[in-house]
Amino acid sequence: MVDRSSIAASTLTATLLLTVAGAQAQRVEQDIKVHSCPAIAETPTFEQVQAGMRTARNRGFLWRISKDGRDSYLYGTLHVAKHEWMYPGETMLRALKASDRVALELDLLDTDVAQRLNKAMVASGNDTALPEPLAARMRMEAERACFPLAALNTMIPEMQITTLEFLASRADGIYLDYGSELFLSGLARGLHKPVVSLETPELQMRAIRIENQQDRIAIVEKWLGKLESNRTRALQLRMSEMWADSRVDELRRFMEWCECAETEGERRYWRRLLDDRNPALAANILSILDSGQTVFAAVGSLHMIGTTGLPTLLTQRGYKVEFVASSP
Repeated sequence: MVDRSSIAASTLTATLLLTVAGAQAQRVEQDIKVHSCPAIAETPTFEQVQAGMRTARNRGFLWRISKDGRDSYLYGTLHVAKHEWMYPGETMLRALKASDRVALELDLLDTDVAQRLNKAMVASGNDTALPEPLAARMRMEAERACFPLAALNTMIPEMQITTLEFLASRADGIYLDYGSELFLSGLARGLHKPVVSLETPELQMRAIRIENQQDRIAIVEKWLGKLESNRTRALQLRMSEMWADSRVDELRRFMEWCECAETEGERRYWRRLLDDRNPALAANILSILDSGQTVFAAVGSLHMIGTTGLPTLLTQRGYKVEFVASSP
């Protein structure tokens, strides 16, 4: 059993880092004076973090990566979550503490990474604007979500719709502030584990950006329609609860029920988001393993599925990869 009382100082460090990470987002929402706005995410106190660590159960998706008698771990994360979900359960905490370093898609508590990501998601002069009727609908959804138009208008359209989709989950108590990566990054620092990013903000935004304008308009229009009808919120809730309950079979069937890959343009987009990024993510995980260090690699859960998912790619490189079943 992990002695959770021994990491009280670590959880305090994680709390402080989480406070810093969430401050900017909270200030943005506090500038919007609309009474019907969803409540902002509250930064947990030290006491709440301690209580959360004491009562945490295993959530998400964990794989053990083994070779030559050394174990590392691959963890499927959730980018938006409820407050009580962000604390690691017994199995996950033990895996994290046993690893030499923690690797994330992007370490957003690294100031340089965060600043570069903010810069990379800004629309440039080469970006073709959305048709005005579609842009007007986007602005209306931003106002409904209490997201400032000044901030929205700086983003590429793909990040506009993605941001609004995440914000739709606040009505269910699900927030970006409580996403897996932020707390893992803070906890790793509290445990004195080196934290590395597996990709760059520029590469991530390049994958998210849709180059074909026809595809961009079609995808944004469809996803905006689901946002307007509250279908997005329902799908996000299913995804979140699937992750919270570690329903790995449902994760593997994601493309069958997500209503997000029904056209050729959408399927091309998902190949860019997942299949095209996975080989580089796997290569960077392997570079850590090849250096002789063990790693706790935490990456979005959708990167784990299919024949190009990270478990499959690491298996192909000679590692034994086995799913670690979660239990309450």
